[in-house]
Amino acid sequence: MAKRDYYETLGVNRDASEDEIKKAYRKQAMKFHPDRNPDNPKAEELFKEAKEAYEVLSDAQKRAAYDQFGHAGVDQQAGMGGGGGGFSDAFGGIFDEIFGGNRGGGGRSNIYRGADLRYNLEISLEQAAFGTETKIRIPTMEVCEHCDGSGAKPGTQSKTCPTCQGNGQVRLQQGFFSIQQTCPKCHGTGRIIPEPCPQCSGAGRVKQHKTLAVKIPAGVDEGDRIRLSGEGEHGVNGGPPGDLYVQIHLKAHSVFQREQNDLHCEMPVSFTTAALGGEIEIPTLDGVAKLKIPMETQSGKVFRLRGKGIKGVRSHAHGDLLCHVVVETPVNLTERQRELLRELEESSRSNSGHHNPRAKSWMDRVRSFFAAS
Repeated sequence: MAKRDYYETLGVNRDASEDEIKKAYRKQAMKFHPDRNPDNPKAEELFKEAKEAYEVLSDAQKRAAYDQFGHAGVDQQAGMGGGGGGFSDAFGGIFDEIFGGNRGGGGRSNIYRGADLRYNLEISLEQAAFGTETKIRIPTMEVCEHCDGSGAKPGTQSKTCPTCQGNGQVRLQQGFFSIQQTCPKCHGTGRIIPEPCPQCSGAGRVKQHKTLAVKIPAGVDEGDRIRLSGEGEHGVNGGPPGDLYVQIHLKAHSVFQREQNDLHCEMPVSFTTAALGGEIEIPTLDGVAKLKIPMETQSGKVFRLRGKGIKGVRSHAHGDLLCHVVVETPVNLTERQRELLRELEESSRSNSGHHNPRAKSWMDRVRSFFAAS
């Protein structure tokens, strides 16, 4: 298939300035970057096509050859090593696609994906169980509208770095040794900004805040992350934005403690109900349930209510609610109530092992311990 005209690919006129070509490429790169179009194989082709067009038209020598001889002129120059490119120019595009930017050569813009962000979101147990939608406000770095991300004061433009001549790297000669390092003047970009934009101080990005709606799926748990694609920091030089990860944290609940999909709660039971049995009401996330307490229930007994827990995000069924019995010793007794308890103590003392088997077993172990020692 014949290659499209590079100017047509970027949507610019043949007399377009360097800044116009750069802006056009940024728009195309943002629109067709593979990370933003994972389900569209055609987008990757268009992205590579725009990148190839920009690499030629942003280089004065290659652009002149292209304007005079078309694609043949550029291909010939690359094959003969014209313009000092050689191996680097022939394969530079491949490395750019892998690493998201160039290696500092040729004065081309370094394209970087924006940084991922993390937001800690605290929600209630009920919100985690049933799901919810909430809004969050996050700080982010956005493209400076004043300079359209160029970093240069409106009406001006960046210039080729005089230290590295646009290569992004400088070579230091020390005797027989030659050391190449990133240009300290332009920090590897190959360009300098004589008059920085007053709004962003030449960075091309400004700190702003934005409000986002976040859908919390039912069943999320402590530490789960929700990914909002493309809501991270803006990319550099037309690179794609990063992602935002919303990290879930659960607030402490007044009644329940969560353990995966199960819920646990302490269930205070009166002394008489534990001894004589009865029926009590138990709170659950979806209402009230009644629980029968059998006679002679001991403190520490656990009752399991099936399906009264939480259905996790990746679960097929609800967890359980486990109620831990805590027998409560009566307080603030009247004189008559004390008398009745003394009568109970008197009546059971003659056969305490029968009425209090756990206490008898414990005392027997204590006696054995002292006898052995």
